[in-house]
Amino acid sequence: MSAPDRSQPDGAQPGAELTRRSPKARRAPVIAARLDETYDGGVVELDWTTPFELLVATILSAQSTDRKVNEVTATLFATYPTPADYLAVDEAQLQADIYPTGFYRQKARSLRGMCRALLERHGGEVPLTMADLVALPGVARKTANVVLGAAAPDAHRADRDAGIAVDTHVKRLSRRFGFTRHDDPVAIERDLMKLLPKRSWPSASLSIILHGRRVCDALRPRCASCVVEDLCPSSQLAARRDLAGQARGLGAP
Repeated sequence: MSAPDRSQPDGAQPGAELTRRSPKARRAPVIAARLDETYDGGVVELDWTTPFELLVATILSAQSTDRKVNEVTATLFATYPTPADYLAVDEAQLQADIYPTGFYRQKARSLRGMCRALLERHGGEVPLTMADLVALPGVARKTANVVLGAAAPDAHRADRDAGIAVDTHVKRLSRRFGFTRHDDPVAIERDLMKLLPKRSWPSASLSIILHGRRVCDALRPRCASCVVEDLCPSSQLAARRDLAGQARGLGAP
């Protein structure tokens, strides 16, 4: 990872130095820019070579890990290279093939429904618009944003319905950064879209996800290793410094 640039990004408003107490509208683009630089624009850690493979992998990733999904898709993609292949096999066999990813019954239904819709509506090809993607069975906004942002970034930028993929890491960090007070992913996405420029939406989501996995853990965030600690209102280091300062004040003659 490269060292973060602590200057404000292009388009940020000049003024007083940013701190964790600065308005979120000023902090958000700077935090996103630092994370983007730290994680080289972010990357989808699912293995894929085509939009169809990415769509399948993203559906399988729900309530699972990218590592486990990649283990499964290493053979799954060779066994089921086209949407028609998912419909030609017995559903029980498909369930067995995706079993390690969890929730295999629901995911098998989603995959088969999605593949049937691709064949009936789109000639077996993955549509690259948000409206068409979210109309597919088993495809919600998070999945659609991941597929569109990674497989067709130009289409994502041009699509007025495109947004920001919100998973459990984006949800947790958005609340810790003070970007939102909501729990609902759609409401969180809406808040983030107001704070960040559209060109940064795909990379912002991916970088936040990586930061959540590698540094800002749900139970034990490693604030001392965080490149945006100075801008985070939830910093545990800042809380300890404040307590130490209060203790010194109480002990002063």
